Amino acid sequence: MSAITVSGLNVSLDRSRILSDVNLTVERGEWLTVIGPNGAGKSTLLNAVAGLVQADGVVLWNERPPASMSRRQRARLLAVVPQRPVVPTGMTVLDYVLLGRTPHMPPLGRESRHDLDVVGDVCGRLALTELAMRRMDTLSGGERQRAFLARALAQLAGATDAVLLLDEPTSALDIGHQQEVLELVDSLRADSGFTVLTTMHELSIAGEYADRLVLLAGGGLVASGPPDEVLTQPLLARHYGASVEVVETRSGPVVVPVRRA
Repeated sequence: MSAITVSGLNVSLDRSRILSDVNLTVERGEWLTVIGPNGAGKSTLLNAVAGLVQADGVVLWNERPPASMSRRQRARLLAVVPQRPVVPTGMTVLDYVLLGRTPHMPPLGRESRHDLDVVGDVCGRLALTELAMRRMDTLSGGERQRAFLARALAQLAGATDAVLLLDEPTSALDIGHQQEVLELVDSLRADSGFTVLTTMHELSIAGEYADRLVLLAGGGLVASGPPDEVLTQPLLARHYGASVEVVETRSGPVVVPVRRA
C-alpha cells in the first residue's frame, strides 16, 4: 500500500501556476526526497500533500482522501516540520514538544500521564532531556531542529502507518548538525517504520539518505529514481544551469561544483 499518492496535482498561487500535473507515489516506509532549483515548487508540493494549500487533483494518504478523515485522525497520521516553524514567545522545549500531543488530548482536556511519558521518551531519544526547561529561543540551530522534530514525533507516536513531511530539514545547519538530524531521522524511520517525504537543496546529502529522489523543475516532475539515476551531470546542467561533476562514492553520488572557465 502506498503511503502517499498524488495524481494530476495542480497548484496556483496569486494567479500564477506553481505546479502542473504532478504525479507522485511514496511507498510505505520509503524515504523520498524532492530536489529542484529555487522556485521549482518543492515547498508548495509538500504543502499540497499536507492539505495546507488549495490544489486541484487527487491526494491520498494510505489510499484514503484526507477529507474523509477527521482533523484528529489526520493529525495522528501525518506531521509536518516546515522550514520556519512558529514558536510562541518564551515557550520551553518541554511545552513545545508537548504541543505534538494535542491531537491525542480530549477537547479542553489536559495532557495525560501517557502523553507526558511519550514526550519524555521522544526527548530522551533526541537528546533533549537536559534542555527540557530551556526556552526555545535560547537553543542553537541544531538543538532547535531536534525540538521541531521531537514535536512531530510526539504527534505521530503510536501510529503504525505515519508519514513525516520535512521541508528543508537541514536549512541553515552546519554539516555536523545536518548529519546529526538526518541520521536521527533515518534511525527513527528504521525503528518505527514511518514514511519520510522531504525537500532538500543539498544534493549530495539528499542522495546519501533518500531511497529515491524526484527532480522538480518548471512546476513538474522531470526525473525520478534512485539517487545515481537522478543526480547526473546532464540533468543537473539542464535544470539547475549548473556546471558540476558527479563523483560516485560508497555513500552515493557526490555533486561537486566546477568553476566555469
